[in-house]
Amino acid sequence: MTLTLAPLQQFTGSETIYRHALNNKVVYTDGVRYLAREGGAYWLIDEIALAQRFNRKLSSEAFQVWTLTVNNEDHSGILICDDGNGTVLVRKRIPFTDFPLQKIKLYFTNNTICLPRETPSLLATVLSLTRRRHNDRKH
Repeated sequence: MTLTLAPLQQFTGSETIYRHALNNKVVYTDGVRYLAREGGAYWLIDEIALAQRFNRKLSSEAFQVWTLTVNNEDHSGILICDDGNGTVLVRKRIPFTDFPLQKIKLYFTNNTICLPRETPSLLATVLSLTRRRHNDRKH
């Protein structure tokens, strides 16, 4: 895995939204797909998507910040979800990960997992896709 932070900076929006296979209410962006593919981190998307389904604390949080911090010495990690104001909602120890970055943040809002730089255009993309689906149903 050769993932670095630099390519992730190029993702400022998403042309495609990908539906999560295990929780079909959750979608994710091009940037998150790139992160998962290049960083071997589909498991990270799973953690966030499944937490939405099974953790009642999260259902009332419209905005969530998910931070994975990796300990390079023992290849363990800590995955923390907070409300964007520092209130921790979920903390999970990851016993082993080969994720190549020491730290990554992802946002969850509007049932969408995205990179922080994708957030401003995210709402416009989701609304556009929703309108398209709605218009397709009319015809």
